[in-house]
Amino acid sequence: MSRPLHRGVSATRISGSSNDLLDSQPKVKTEKEELDRNHSSLRFPFWLPFSDHSPSKFDATDNGFASDPFTLGAPRSRHRLTVLFLKSSLVMIVILALTGSFWWTLSISTSSRGHIFRGYRRLQEQLVSDLWDIGELSLGSSMMKELEFCPEELENYIPCFNVSENLDSGFSDGNGYVRVCQQGSRQSCLVLPPLNYKIPLRWPIGRDIIWVANVKITGQEVFSSGSLTKRMMMLEEEQISFRSASLMFDGVEDYSHQIAEMIGLRNESNFIQAGIRTILDIGCGYGSFGAHLFSEQILTMCIANYESSGSQVQLTLERGLPAMIGSFSSKQLPYPSLSFDLLHCARCGIDWDKKDGIFLIEVDRVLKPGGYFVWTSPLTNVHSSLRDKEKQKRWNFIRDFAENLCWELMSQQDETVVWKKTSKKSCYNSRKPGSGPSICSKGQDVESPYYHPLQNCIGGVHSRRWVPIEERATWPSRSNLKPTELALYGLHSEELNEDTANYKTTVRNYWSLLSPLIFSDHPKRPGDEDPSPPYNMLRNVLDMNARYGGLNAALLEAGKSVWVMNVVPTIGPNYLPLILDRGYFGVLHDWCEAFPTYPRTYDMVHVEGLLSLESSQHWRCSMLHIFTEIDRLLRPEGWIVIHDTTPLIESARALTRQLKWEARVIEIESNNNERLLICQKPFFKRQAS
Repeated sequence: MSRPLHRGVSATRISGSSNDLLDSQPKVKTEKEELDRNHSSLRFPFWLPFSDHSPSKFDATDNGFASDPFTLGAPRSRHRLTVLFLKSSLVMIVILALTGSFWWTLSISTSSRGHIFRGYRRLQEQLVSDLWDIGELSLGSSMMKELEFCPEELENYIPCFNVSENLDSGFSDGNGYVRVCQQGSRQSCLVLPPLNYKIPLRWPIGRDIIWVANVKITGQEVFSSGSLTKRMMMLEEEQISFRSASLMFDGVEDYSHQIAEMIGLRNESNFIQAGIRTILDIGCGYGSFGAHLFSEQILTMCIANYESSGSQVQLTLERGLPAMIGSFSSKQLPYPSLSFDLLHCARCGIDWDKKDGIFLIEVDRVLKPGGYFVWTSPLTNVHSSLRDKEKQKRWNFIRDFAENLCWELMSQQDETVVWKKTSKKSCYNSRKPGSGPSICSKGQDVESPYYHPLQNCIGGVHSRRWVPIEERATWPSRSNLKPTELALYGLHSEELNEDTANYKTTVRNYWSLLSPLIFSDHPKRPGDEDPSPPYNMLRNVLDMNARYGGLNAALLEAGKSVWVMNVVPTIGPNYLPLILDRGYFGVLHDWCEAFPTYPRTYDMVHVEGLLSLESSQHWRCSMLHIFTEIDRLLRPEGWIVIHDTTPLIESARALTRQLKWEARVIEIESNNNERLLICQKPFFKRQAS
């Protein structure tokens, strides 16, 4: 049974004189009891009886002898006087001791009182913890039964993406791969890794070399890949190599350079100066475009349809790059309007001319004012389109529709086209009547589009966040929003600064805790496989209740080579626009549903305040359901950090036994009402059948 790191209470050491005062009380009591025993054992040769009918104000003692203090000359009187004197002296000593203790108590400093109070609180909480353990033992094995492992066919399973069920339900026209979360899609078992799964190589080596057994892809799929980024892959025995020194990589570098020139920049290193920080890469291949731009402090999020094998999203995440499953087929993406600086589609497989251009309207919705849409496709090749009337027709529709969206065609070279979204709202009023989609009403244009149906109107126009990218502060200054920008969310600079400062301290503490040392009584990995804290294998981090993105900001300021998926729960305050405006990634999500990604995605999951948020909603789903989803998302030997109230942490600690996690409760000195629960997911290897 897991036990907390800090058990019980630290002893409070008091000065020597104070100890003497405290220790004197039991000594006084002992001496008094001894004198009383001696006095009761005294026997006198005579005593003065009282008549039965004579009342007396003196009662008989327990031994049957009366006391007569007025007979001074008798030996009995001297004894009584001596006893009375001793009793009086003892009473005076006790009074003096109590008085001294009282004044000593009043003189204790505030910090000392706080320390003693904390100690008292720890004793109470330790008692609660011990009673909880006793209660768990009394419930028996049926209550705390460990979850079973999932069968082999579910090792890459994603709930809510059951293609066969969707097709049976009548989904068609490419919608069989859309996300449909039903009550029966919840998972109640633990997903095991593939047979020959290996811990990914540390960043940045892991960006260019991954273990082929960790992803569901075959050699044939590698060799038959058609796009530029897919052809960069090389299969070498147990590894897939994305060679940075290959000619194909030079092709990606030249491609990025070409896009920069088409925008009007010298090269891709000037993206930041042009206001480009976040890119949404639609159908990203295996993330090589984003991998190249990462060195320029450009964040690129890959989104692609669900794929049962050879998944773009799975391989991109395995490389330590941002990715999630996303589809343009019928639903809006779970991002608010005006989210990204640039959208990129290189042979992404989307027919932008279908459904009356509604997919292009969704691109416009998530693109910031002044942002760019880069599209590379054989359809844009002018020379080939002239020979193919159908291609020419499709291209003309897309070009005209983009113009009606108030996009400016900046450049067209070979198969690549770059459009710039307008920065001026007045453009929409200057269009010819009936040309192009209308502007959404305020009721349609919401900041929380959690998989809403696609709309055929232009969104984001009514938003107070309509700020052209060239007018925003460039990265990294963008992360510290101006007071006028914070006012849009009802926040002050002091609140954001305080949140960032708190997370700076928190990150230092987390980094020191993320080590097998805190599980020293459960040794797991000997020797070189047991890295010290600065070299923990953390690259992909999931923040399940990101609030303002404070954890993300603190990790970057601390120089950690990580990226953070900031998730804003749909049941809480929506600060996702704030997170995106700071230059981070984020997404809306309901944690009673499966997150749109493959198993073994993240190296660390951060859960702060989410349990309290769910409990305030009367637990729409169980805590065990949420933790089972965390286990699915987490890599073997990955970390879970849970920060919440003490009762919820104790409940969570009990569930870790069912999930087979190793767990420790950590005290927070600054807040006795809250605790940390640090867990590590063990590496259970699948046995060959």
